[in-house]
Amino acid sequence: MNELKLYLVTDSNILEDRDFYKCIEEALKGGVTMLQLREKESSGKEFLEKAIKLRELTRRYNVKLIINDRVDIAMICDADGVHVGQSDIPANKVRELIGANKIIGVSARTIEEARIAKENGAYYLGVGAMFNTTTKLDAKSVSIETLKSIKEEVNLPIVAIGGLNLNNIQELKYSNIDGYAVVSAILGAEDIKSECEKWCSEIEKLRS
Repeated sequence: MNELKLYLVTDSNILEDRDFYKCIEEALKGGVTMLQLREKESSGKEFLEKAIKLRELTRRYNVKLIINDRVDIAMICDADGVHVGQSDIPANKVRELIGANKIIGVSARTIEEARIAKENGAYYLGVGAMFNTTTKLDAKSVSIETLKSIKEEVNLPIVAIGGLNLNNIQELKYSNIDGYAVVSAILGAEDIKSECEKWCSEIEKLRS
């Protein structure tokens, strides 16, 4: 599951007045392996416009594009998949809409949520929040023990999310996860490309 290795989730608020597409392209150049478009404050029209432009950009860099929540927009822009939370459309219903060949990611905080997601056809799980996060204020934390248990008992690829940075990911070294989902630790960096390169290098060390 190398495509999950460095999973960037967008948040244009963190970028402030910097060019959204230029910043995302820098991240793709730096080694991001999967990109999720998550823009909670965008209108539907703006979200679609971003999805279409990012679809072109991710294809250029051979990176998978995942759309958060919006199955309709994922279908319009022919994204590689959709990520849904526990309060969104269940994965099996998403599957009916987007077809057999698309990726479905599901957020899970417990073994039970993870099992149901797997039964419903999830391709991977996003598990967290692992650490305190400012990008999702309603996120409840998940222990590293729970993360390990989900990986062992549910046996799906797992991306850890929530407050990850280069200092704390060492704590996840023995959790056997497949990827690291990052928001502010990358998008808040002055040099996004070199920050992504550091992440790729650090992840390789954790895997060795």
